[in-house]
Amino acid sequence: MRAIVMDQIAAPLAVREVAEPEVPEGGVAITVVATGLCRSDWHAWAGHDDIALPHVPGHELAGVITRVGPGVAKWSVGDRVTAPFVEGCGKCEWCRAGDAQVCPDQQQPGFTHWGSFAERVVIHAADTNLVAIPEGVSFEAAASLGCRFATAYRALTGRARLREGEWTTVVGAGGVGLSAVMIAKALGGRVIAVDRNSAALDVAASLGADHVLLADGTVTADGTDIPAQVHALTGGGSHVSVDAVGSEQTSASAILSLRRRGRHVQIGLLPPVEGHPRVPMARVIAWELDVFGSHGMAARDYPGMLALIASGALEPQKLIERVIGLEEAARMLPGFDTANVAGMTMIDPTR
Repeated sequence: MRAIVMDQIAAPLAVREVAEPEVPEGGVAITVVATGLCRSDWHAWAGHDDIALPHVPGHELAGVITRVGPGVAKWSVGDRVTAPFVEGCGKCEWCRAGDAQVCPDQQQPGFTHWGSFAERVVIHAADTNLVAIPEGVSFEAAASLGCRFATAYRALTGRARLREGEWTTVVGAGGVGLSAVMIAKALGGRVIAVDRNSAALDVAASLGADHVLLADGTVTADGTDIPAQVHALTGGGSHVSVDAVGSEQTSASAILSLRRRGRHVQIGLLPPVEGHPRVPMARVIAWELDVFGSHGMAARDYPGMLALIASGALEPQKLIERVIGLEEAARMLPGFDTANVAGMTMIDPTR
């Protein structure tokens, strides 16, 4: 099969023919129809994750089952499926409780094993991790759910528990940030979107953001401190904040934008580039802020999100900016951390 292959960390990528993946007991092989290009894939390319070389990245996926391993009870060849990027083992206490996203024995396509930037990919513990794609939902929209959209959904519903009428500050208007904007508005929230890319902010506004702030470093484009601007717009700060980028600066801006007793959700990965990242803990303590991590969403929790998609309340397909092939994706991934994207990039491995 054709796949994007990493032979070295932080080096140019190649598209070439590689062997078909072996299907494990309890797992399936999926022919990939759509797969998302995500900032987390860049973290793997840059060496922020422990991966074995050679490696195939890619963790947001949707496609059709083409092979079924022994021990799979719920799925058949030909089923249209997607999956969370975390594959729970299906056996531990966390998986049994429905929290596969924190399974200590988890697998992750594109990280712990070869991923979906290929014509086919394997998913482990299929009965725990696969999600059927409803009729009327495209493969591209379904693939967008596996990491960014589902993570944003659970961050706001399962972690921060956003309530109608509350303010949310979303720092970063890429794929996960725009997902958070759309979801917060669907839940009845009021939203401030912050980004350095004016085109991304235009998309955020089109999705219903009440205010958008063009950032230049830690300040807005007019020279105003971002948290101060948020406090002025909201009358004391947001109830909820989301760092959808993953840097010391963006995390601090999000936390400092909160009102007293506010809730922060860290979605963007914070790699220890210069030691452990600093966060404004003095503010967290003095204002009794809650700080949550959000690591995706288990397959068990997909029905509520899919119901909102089926009703038209959520439209993840609106977040797809472009669809590209493997060759273009191989060129794009190394610079994805600094790319000015205004939505999600999807890959069609057949192109």
